[in-house]
Amino acid sequence: MRKIIVLTFVTLDGVLQAPGGPQEDTEGGFQYGGWIVPHFDERGGAIMHEQMARTRALLLGRKTYEIFASYWPTHESAWPGIHSATKYVVSHTRTDPLWDNTVFIKDDVVKEIRRLTQQDGPDLQVYGSSRLIQTLFKHDLVDELWLKIFPVTLGTGKRLFGEGTMPVAFQLTHSEATPSGVIIANYKRAGEVRTGSFGA
Repeated sequence: MRKIIVLTFVTLDGVLQAPGGPQEDTEGGFQYGGWIVPHFDERGGAIMHEQMARTRALLLGRKTYEIFASYWPTHESAWPGIHSATKYVVSHTRTDPLWDNTVFIKDDVVKEIRRLTQQDGPDLQVYGSSRLIQTLFKHDLVDELWLKIFPVTLGTGKRLFGEGTMPVAFQLTHSEATPSGVIIANYKRAGEVRTGSFGA
């Protein structure tokens, strides 16, 4: 069985849009692209390097795939092994691969993703891909969350947890704070939501 791991930069108010640069994703008139840059320190970079080094398969939405394909093929030294990793791309419009080892998922997206998770193979890492993440949450397909929570609120932008997120429980498996105040928090799926009462 293959796990689906969502790796996300997110603000305190849950925004994940355009963390890396002003022109990364301006949809909806978003004006705060690049909000992680002032808070990205050496420890945060080391954590990202460690997590990226585990990448053997990516599950991406079309927009994130196109952004990655425009950059990483000429910067593999910063992400060793990314060329040989399989890129599963959810897209109803793109048919021509921009990168080696690209596999498109077009029809019956949820069914196809479930089929991938039932195969033997490396875990599927999800970066960016805000619309795809909503589909994964809606169908309870997220096994782990590797979050980097930045000390900023934006008030607008695409959110990590949007409409359709299912009520599920997660267990914290690792946490730490970087010198610049970024909280690193890894969670794994932990069954159903439990409730209780403090009343007598």
